Order: sequence, then structure tokens, then C-alpha cells
Amino acid sequence: MRILIYGAGAVGSFLGGILTAAGKDVTLVARGAQHDALAARGLMLEGPKTGRPEPVRVRVCRPGEEKPPYDLIFVGLKSQQIEDNARHMAGLLARDGVIIFAQNGINWWYFEKLDSPLKGTSLPSLDPNGVIKRTFPIDSVIGGIINKPAEIVEPGRVRLVDQPGDRLIIGELDNRVTPRLKEIASVVEAAGWTAVATDNVRQFKWRKQLSNAVFNPLGAVTQSSARQIGGFEPARRAAKLMMDEVVAVAASVGVQIDMSPDEMLDGLQKRIEIPSSTLQDVRFGRALELSALTNAVVDIGRLTGVPTPYLEVMAALAGTLNQRIIEDGVSFPPAVVRRP
Repeated sequence: MRILIYGAGAVGSFLGGILTAAGKDVTLVARGAQHDALAARGLMLEGPKTGRPEPVRVRVCRPGEEKPPYDLIFVGLKSQQIEDNARHMAGLLARDGVIIFAQNGINWWYFEKLDSPLKGTSLPSLDPNGVIKRTFPIDSVIGGIINKPAEIVEPGRVRLVDQPGDRLIIGELDNRVTPRLKEIASVVEAAGWTAVATDNVRQFKWRKQLSNAVFNPLGAVTQSSARQIGGFEPARRAAKLMMDEVVAVAASVGVQIDMSPDEMLDGLQKRIEIPSSTLQDVRFGRALELSALTNAVVDIGRLTGVPTPYLEVMAALAGTLNQRIIEDGVSFPPAVVRRP
């Protein structure tokens, strides 16, 4: 099996690193300083359990330098980057190859192969021009959810937080548990990351969305971790109002989230603090992944008649921050304030 990790961010690098260390045929696609660091020094994975004492010598290339075809492509890009790279990625896939989209939030494939009145619906926030849907053969697509806190501390160096719930969840869009699904899960599992082949990928998607849709944008705007937000009572109340809207929208498309907002908020207090991917993007001056995280929930609410006023306010605030990052070319790294 020839594997391509298209987008060597924190999680993509982690997956590529452990698969490489397990002896698999893996290529990572990276740009700029990340590419240069991986090529020169290898990949440093730092963590109490999944870390490695020595750099992993990964095979890395820039976009356009790949050597297709690939049997499995794991898309490590953010949702807003997929459209611009869709045609290129589709051309790298083997005839019977598989491509895994496991981005945070609601994904462009959500209503494909779904037994629902909304089957085949494209959400304007995710694939406004239908480019992604037209580009990828739908039978090659597998959906996924990533539970693995990680951050790039510097190019080529990834810090990992090891928690009991760490896992990669993958599922067919029609909810069948197929041989290819089991094979991919077994390959990842053998490399040292728990992998689940599920018959209901959307159920897992909404459970994580209960957190992502709220704490990623709220954390970006307030420069706070989910744990800090949950520990400040006024912010906790605001977060719960938004989480209640997520629960209602999920129910409107037939998904009952198996965790209440209060249960998730309480659980956050037990987690190790690490900046969310959205807060990391704010600090590095990168475009924010808001369309899949919050805007898509608002889109679905409009389709099904569920009001989402609190999420819409949150989307407007985080969207304004995103505009400043993009239009002004700024970042907001933390700075120590020295008080007298």
C-alpha cells in the first residue's frame, strides 16, 4: 500500500511519522519551512507515550513532486484549502485508491450517500461552487474524525498530548463496514494509534462538533483554551447556549449526540491544556477553519428550520478576526506583559 499524507501539519505529520516508523511506504507533502525541516532533520515527535526519542526520517516532497499513483491519500489540509487543491489530489489517486477526509467540523461529503431528504445537498459554506463534489469520485471517499491533540512547536517538531480518547475514526459514507475500511484501520492500529472502523461516522462527527463548533472560534476570539473557557462561569454559560444549538441542529438531521453540553464542559476540566487548531492558526497568522466548524452548522440549521442565533454571533466575531488575519496579514502571538 502506497500512502500519501497530503498536508503535513501537526496531525498529518504524526500519522506519517508513525506509519513510516512502522515500515510503511509513506510520503508526506509539505511546504516551506516544514518541508525543509523534515527533509533536513526528520520529524521530531514529542509526547509521553506517542513521542519518539529520535527523529523519524520521513520521505517528504513539495506539492507537484509526488510520484503517483497512491493507494491511500490522507488529506491533512484544512477544509478551506481543499477546493484549490482538489484537482491535483484527485490526479494522484490510484484507480481503486481511497482518499480520507477527516477535517474538523462538518465536511463537504456529509450529505453524500445518506438516506435522507437532504441526500446530495451541498452546503454553501463548504463547497459553494460544487468543485470538490465534481472532482473526487465519491466511491473513493472515506470520512473520518481525529481525536489527537497536537501542535507544531517549530518546523519539523510536533508536540503531542496523549489522552485515553486518542483515536482515528473512519467510516464509509453509506455506513457499511467494508474490507477496505478494516484494512486501513488495522494499518493505523499497528503503527500505534487506536483506529476505529465505524458504521456511523456522522454520529462521531457530531459528538466532536459539539466541541469544535463552539470552543474553536470562541477560543480564537478570546485567546483561551477550552479548559479556560469552561472554567470561567460567564464564558461557560455562553458556550452552553451555543452547544444547545449544535445539539438541536444535529437532531434535525437525525443524530442524537450521546453527550450533553454539561458533560462535555465538565470533561474539559480534566483535559491537558493545548491550544486548539484554530487558536494556533490565529497565533501563526493563518486563515481560520470557520466554514466547517461553525458556519456549516448554521447552514444546516437554515435548511432544517432550526434557529442558531448564538452560533451566528460567534461566526460573525470569529469571521471578523479571520478577515483581519487575511486582509491585514497579521498574527496574534502571545506576548508576556511585564507589570511593575
